[in-house]
Amino acid sequence: MKHFLYCFAAIAFISCTAIGQQQPVAFVNARIIPIVGQPIENGTIVIQNGKIVAIGPNVQPPAGALINNLSGKTIMPGLVDTHSHIGGGSGADASSPIQPDVRILDGINARSSSIQRAQAGGITTANVMPGSGHLDSGQTLYLKLRDNAVKIDDLLIFGKDGSYAGGIKFANGTNSIRAGGGAFPGTRAKSAALVRAQFIKAQEYRDKVSKAAGDASKLPPRDLAMEALVEVLDRKKVVHFHTHRHDDILTALRLQKEFGFRIVLQHVSEAWKVADEIAAAKAPSSIIFIDSPGGKLETTDIKFENGVALERAGALVGFHTDDSITDSRWFLRSAGLAIRAGMSRDKALYALTMANAIMLDLQDRVGSLEVGKDADIIVLSGDPVSVYTQVLETWVEGKRVFDRSDPKDRLTATGGFGAGNDPGDHINCFDGDLGGGN
Repeated sequence: MKHFLYCFAAIAFISCTAIGQQQPVAFVNARIIPIVGQPIENGTIVIQNGKIVAIGPNVQPPAGALINNLSGKTIMPGLVDTHSHIGGGSGADASSPIQPDVRILDGINARSSSIQRAQAGGITTANVMPGSGHLDSGQTLYLKLRDNAVKIDDLLIFGKDGSYAGGIKFANGTNSIRAGGGAFPGTRAKSAALVRAQFIKAQEYRDKVSKAAGDASKLPPRDLAMEALVEVLDRKKVVHFHTHRHDDILTALRLQKEFGFRIVLQHVSEAWKVADEIAAAKAPSSIIFIDSPGGKLETTDIKFENGVALERAGALVGFHTDDSITDSRWFLRSAGLAIRAGMSRDKALYALTMANAIMLDLQDRVGSLEVGKDADIIVLSGDPVSVYTQVLETWVEGKRVFDRSDPKDRLTATGGFGAGNDPGDHINCFDGDLGGGN
């Protein structure tokens, strides 16, 4: 049945090529890992006008297509990073612990070399977030890592209503606690109390707007912070909740249940202790394998087994980089680490792609190789979970944004003198070849 559908898509494509605006590109003789469905040996994938138009084992490239023979190579969807700090964006300041009106949109440098490093790692979509030193540090931004971006508008993803795609960042635990209290919380209990108070305030603001029924004379003074929290209450924005310890995870779930917002748990270092509770709450979890180098007490009990514990409990689990906690160029290896700790291969690859797309509400566009989806693909030298495998090419919406055979791109991938242009980039430069297992 799947082969029939693949062939049907190919026939439909060939009948429509006459009206296509761009030259089709065909990748042939590749091992294709579509994420949904079984791998396709010696398969073909055809892209045009930024979309996948045909995929399967018996697809014939259309006349005039640019042919890429990938014999011995592997193709899979572009990677989706649910938690990144590429672009050097800043969020909330020290004026208050809860600042939902702050937008990372206004603080990202679209020309930052960190974006090129992410492309070199096969990342095509990223949730770029403000930091975690606040209970709410502001609104996140979902970006497509397109080629030659010169301004933030070049990377934006827009929703059906025309607004840019993104969530909102919350946090608990030690990051937001300040000694002595004051405007910031001094304890975990006070942290939760402050968040509750803000959500109740947002509920009251929403009620006033609703009762005004469009009468400007009855509307409350406009409050950007409250507007953002109302979007959370109305489930229009997902809360990406930074949380580590098992008790902090349960507090986040308690708040979610109380106010009904959608949540993605970020980090969850002690997820293995409360995996059943996470699954029961139907809360997706975005995890990382190496967290907070230099030491953070609340990550002491982090385990490589987090992924398998969540998988066995039936929870949706994805991976993230928290770049530069994990350099974006190493992201693919998250799957191998998870498998080594007991996670299934299929779910580990799913966690790099489709699971993360679901967490960002982008599953209709990215995360798998299917006809009609964005042509976001990566070409690999071998098996995606092998430490020796290299990202050879990264394509975003049908355009190649990284090519390891290009000396400039290779320098970005491997690091060294001249790689990048950001102050402090030397921190992220390596003397060895990232793809060679050094």
